[in-house]
Amino acid sequence: SDAEVSARRKTFTEVQTERLEQADRSVLIKCPSKLNEKKLLQYLSSHGKIDSYFFFENRGINALIEFSDKSSVASLQAVTGIPRTAEHHVVPYKSRLFTFTLKNPGSQTADERPVNLSPQSHIPVNELIPKLCRADSISSQMYILLNEYQLTEENIKLRYLACSLVRDFARAYFPDSTVKPFGSSVNTFGKLGCDVDMFLDFRDIPKHATKMKKGPFEMEYQMKRLPSERLATQKILSVIGDCLDNFGPGYSSVQKILNARCPLVKFSHQPTGFQCDLSVSNSIAIKCSELLYIYGCLDPRVRALVFSLRCWARVHGLTNSVPGTWITNFSLTMMIMFFLQKRSPPIIPTLDQLKDLADEKDKHVIGGFDCSFVSDLSKIKPTKNTETLDELLCDFFQFFGNFDFRKNSLNLRKGKEVNKPESSPLYIWNPFEQDLNISKNVNQPQLEKFVAVVRESAWILQKEDKTQQMINKEPWGLAAVLIPFGKSNPNTIKSRTKGIGSETIKSLLDSLKLSDANNLQKAVGK
Repeated sequence: SDAEVSARRKTFTEVQTERLEQADRSVLIKCPSKLNEKKLLQYLSSHGKIDSYFFFENRGINALIEFSDKSSVASLQAVTGIPRTAEHHVVPYKSRLFTFTLKNPGSQTADERPVNLSPQSHIPVNELIPKLCRADSISSQMYILLNEYQLTEENIKLRYLACSLVRDFARAYFPDSTVKPFGSSVNTFGKLGCDVDMFLDFRDIPKHATKMKKGPFEMEYQMKRLPSERLATQKILSVIGDCLDNFGPGYSSVQKILNARCPLVKFSHQPTGFQCDLSVSNSIAIKCSELLYIYGCLDPRVRALVFSLRCWARVHGLTNSVPGTWITNFSLTMMIMFFLQKRSPPIIPTLDQLKDLADEKDKHVIGGFDCSFVSDLSKIKPTKNTETLDELLCDFFQFFGNFDFRKNSLNLRKGKEVNKPESSPLYIWNPFEQDLNISKNVNQPQLEKFVAVVRESAWILQKEDKTQQMINKEPWGLAAVLIPFGKSNPNTIKSRTKGIGSETIKSLLDSLKLSDANNLQKAVGK
């Protein structure tokens, strides 16, 4: 739709500003069990015009209501009472979370038709597979998966609201602060159910810098001085974590992880159902989110490929939700971006090309690193590449099945392989902090497993006879590589996880026309 296209072309910052402003005038309501949608909206409209609303299930039915004007929130708060409970004492913190119950439930009838509930999680893979099998091409399979997994408009609104509610706490101490989401909630690659990474920012105040030039005096606040920025971050997060824990409605399992490389507070927010991580502004992380946002907006194939491959990696245990020696989703996504830069013609530009398109307002130097790149999507020429997703998926598996990980690293600034600066098994340059490897955590066995699964997948897609498989009602295409190998998967040669048999390798390599069976060992540097 036109609305969607115009929404797609906004800059990353414009989207964030608009969404934060919407969240600012939104409230969350736990609805009565007998819900009459019309009556509820009619009552809420008496506080002011409603711009949008939706219902979702989370321990009962909830509604997110976005008013046109912030004053409507205050108007609703003005007529809301403090809970009367005999067995508890309440912390009298007034937020934008409300519980509505009917004054005389007997007289009210619930709606004849149930309210339309917006899904907040995606279907499991085993329910996805039959849907994929009914598609007519790998390309359509990938778009089906994308549509099932991607964040919905409603879920995004809920994420921004979760940030906005934390910001209300932060503003008690720091009136200028903002809390913004970063990472998968905003980079166009988040799936339903993913955590909300949010950061606290005090730097959103360029506006009064001009006023400060007037007058004869240099004026500054007296502020507490600390020996390091890290210590300030730890103190601020510690106090805000305590606030959420002690006063916040619906915040549970608050964990302060202040000694991490990037200090953070983890918590679960029951009213929205999100797991959240709160840290203090990390400009590089935001730049990474924006870069991925740009890549995700440039061509629809980018997101379709990333969602399918992230799902594929999860099924085969190549990625994991707990930190460890696995490839992270971020590393995998950067590998896919690298692959798309290497197509002929390229599907997405290199970071250096994006930097060349940057104008004055796009110039950003962070901690000595040049993080400039163009923010206006319309300045980037669309690709002339016409490959289908069917080709791209097969070629991704072939590309990394034959990649010389032992010798080469992936550099997204240049869009080409360069010699590894040090001996980590997998070396992917941090796009902004050029001396960091974003996949430093990955060990040799995990890389070998990745290469084995990639090759197995390439083999399955190459040798398959789609028509025959469709007749036999067997999984084909994307569905065939989303089934764990060695588990009721008729395509598999032999389970890949328990050490790789040389016969297996030989047949795999033959199928990939690789010269000799030592190549697997060589490619991953054994």
